[in-house]
Amino acid sequence: MGSYVISNLIKDEEVVYEGKTSVWSLLPKILIGLLLLPVYGIGLIFWASAAIAYYTTELAITNKRVIAKFGLIRRDTVEMNISKVESIQVEQGIIGRIFNFGSIVVAGAGDPKAPIPGISTPLEFRKMFFEAQEQNDSNTNNQSKAA
Repeated sequence: MGSYVISNLIKDEEVVYEGKTSVWSLLPKILIGLLLLPVYGIGLIFWASAAIAYYTTELAITNKRVIAKFGLIRRDTVEMNISKVESIQVEQGIIGRIFNFGSIVVAGAGDPKAPIPGISTPLEFRKMFFEAQEQNDSNTNNQSKAA
């Protein structure tokens, strides 16, 4: 698990599922890099960009939140309370269906949409989210009945 997710866990929060970036989603950058490699090594820039995107993207579902972090120097994050998420959409094109990658769009209260592109096994990510959300709801109900 990446350092961003671990360092930003709150009290009693634990990681339930860790998502991964799909190498297949980075294939265009890799191929362009291969084609441009003979041109003064410009292809190395594309390869470095793909490597940075792959190694610096962190995706996690915790028992309290959905967390996504992108970027090395410039950081973009998506963090949404698991109880505030109203829907998760999976977007997969033909290539994504073949190689099992796609994008997740997390929609919450007030209709903010947070796209998370290039996820490996997006249907598994969605399934694990709904299981975590159901577990969170049952824990919340049990605590309110005990009070």
